[in-house]
Amino acid sequence: MSCEIDGIAQRLLASYEEIGGINHLDGTNLPSRDAVPALCRGLLGLLFPGFFTEEPMTAACVAGRTRRQLDDLVARLTLETTRSLYSQKDASGHTEVVARRLVCDFLHCLPEVRSLLLTDVEAAFEGDPAARSYEEIILSYPCIEAIAIQRLAHWLYRRGVPLLPRMMTEWAHSRTGIDLHPGATIGSHFFIDHGTGVVVGETCVIGSHVKLYHGVTLGAKSFVKDEHGHIVKGVKRHPDVGDHVTIYPNATILGGTTVIGEHATIGANVHLSESVAPYAVIALGDQTHHVRDKRAARGRPSPPVPA
Repeated sequence: MSCEIDGIAQRLLASYEEIGGINHLDGTNLPSRDAVPALCRGLLGLLFPGFFTEEPMTAACVAGRTRRQLDDLVARLTLETTRSLYSQKDASGHTEVVARRLVCDFLHCLPEVRSLLLTDVEAAFEGDPAARSYEEIILSYPCIEAIAIQRLAHWLYRRGVPLLPRMMTEWAHSRTGIDLHPGATIGSHFFIDHGTGVVVGETCVIGSHVKLYHGVTLGAKSFVKDEHGHIVKGVKRHPDVGDHVTIYPNATILGGTTVIGEHATIGANVHLSESVAPYAVIALGDQTHHVRDKRAARGRPSPPVPA
């Protein structure tokens, strides 16, 4: 059976001319989707030496291996950063020089990112009674990988690098189920217990010693639109969370003017779009539970109740 390839090709080519917006033709190369996972894994290897490699890392070999990893990352990161910068309409002829300088500055920040990540591992160890060691946390807790990539991507995001930071955090999202926008500002000692389904929006500001559980959403309540009905970009639309706040599973907190005060506790399944005072505890009211025996509903005798 013929697929009539010529006819399909002609229709597709016609659609490329008729349907704009999802074509990228006659432009510079965009950042490679295939390159991002390798970049992220390479960066994780530098942040956590000995944890993301198959070969054992010894004190004797760490210096040489670190330099080789940095040399490799400089080349690959510069290429993808250059492609990202060229995607901007105002890209200049000096884009490659700018990208190289950004990448060098970015790699200089790695020791500071490591210091922050140590506080995140400490928070996980202190916040989870099931945690037995730092090694267990780094190797198996999805939040560590998601937070590490977000902290790196945030640096690039704050320096105006387009595309690449979001590609990095979405790679981590696809692996961990934790969606942390690179624009979010996150303090030290950040712990996400379990993690699946957590969403933290672009303009969130999260303090230090904050603990989130699975299913928490820090999102937008509504979107400001211009006179043409288009969403206005770049406005504050996600909540702020103060220091030492705990937010339990499936809580939803929305709005750019919403502030969760320090030391507050937000209970499971709570939906908020207004601010919460420091030290407040917000929880759902008492719920009535109806208990019945399924066997009685099927016409079977219930067992005798013990005296």
